Amino acid sequence: MGQDGACHDRGVTLTPPFLVHWDDVPANRPDVPAVGGAWQGLGRAAGSVTVGVNRVRLDPGEVSTPAHAHGADEEIFHVVSGSGLSWQDGTTYAVSAGDTLVHAPRREAHTLRAGDDGLEFLVYGGRAELGGAYLPKAGLYWLYPTWTEAGTGEHPFQRDQHLTWPDPAAERPKNIVRADDVEGAFGGIMRGLGKAAGATRSGLNLVSLPPGAEGAPPHCHSSEEELFVVLDGSGTLELWSPPDPANPRQTEPAERHELRRGHVVSRPAATRIPHCFRAGQDGLTLLAYGTRDPADHCWYPRSNTVSIRGLGVVFRPELVPWGDGEPE
Repeated sequence: MGQDGACHDRGVTLTPPFLVHWDDVPANRPDVPAVGGAWQGLGRAAGSVTVGVNRVRLDPGEVSTPAHAHGADEEIFHVVSGSGLSWQDGTTYAVSAGDTLVHAPRREAHTLRAGDDGLEFLVYGGRAELGGAYLPKAGLYWLYPTWTEAGTGEHPFQRDQHLTWPDPAAERPKNIVRADDVEGAFGGIMRGLGKAAGATRSGLNLVSLPPGAEGAPPHCHSSEEELFVVLDGSGTLELWSPPDPANPRQTEPAERHELRRGHVVSRPAATRIPHCFRAGQDGLTLLAYGTRDPADHCWYPRSNTVSIRGLGVVFRPELVPWGDGEPE
């Protein structure tokens, strides 16, 4: 996995997989009327825990899913190639490569249909667990203080959706943005696509690093999970050692992994292993997705500083061995 195995010498312990290439992830084409396209579960293949990303490739005219709205999860779609239509509560809007769409919980029902050149997109979202209790013998789902029928009759994906697809509206809603129209930050290398399209619970940033440049400084999160998909160019994923009182300010990564278009990187929360990205000679373009947990703490190994997101506080801790000062 690493270039030189140095991680084992410096105490980094990884639970693979954390890095996959989408060419190595099997594609599933569901054989049901209401679901189209070839689906690849990139997030799960890369070891993500609380969030996910699917790559979906639709042939011309295919519809991705039944029109739906989630009760808790915020979804973010990014069109990688091709063109098509976004269906939202009966109105359609033209979409094409570079567009990002955000669908908030309990808002518009939505789905996508490919145009004549097909449609390829990435869809990000959380994995909110449904509360209540399922009663399989009774065929009910208990949702206090009431209940609903569950698991009876024809599967929803087998049912005709009866969707109509009118001509696309001339003006698109605020939940669809084009990458070129989003102002860049940090010298133009980062565009907040998710925020520009109205995301509030998660974020999707388009990061374009020039040759040799480093992205965000090496860091790891206590409660935020991140997913990265390389869209273009090449570069290196650097992994750094966990906190070590004997080495409070690290100067070199413990492990490096080469990246190219199609690589997917998962960084679950609380791994204690900082990461960063460095562009190769042809630059590096990637999508960075993450949650927005106000309770998140972020540690930076080069400076040995900790940022507390919800408070806007940055401080430098004194690293000590576990149990230091406790009675022997």
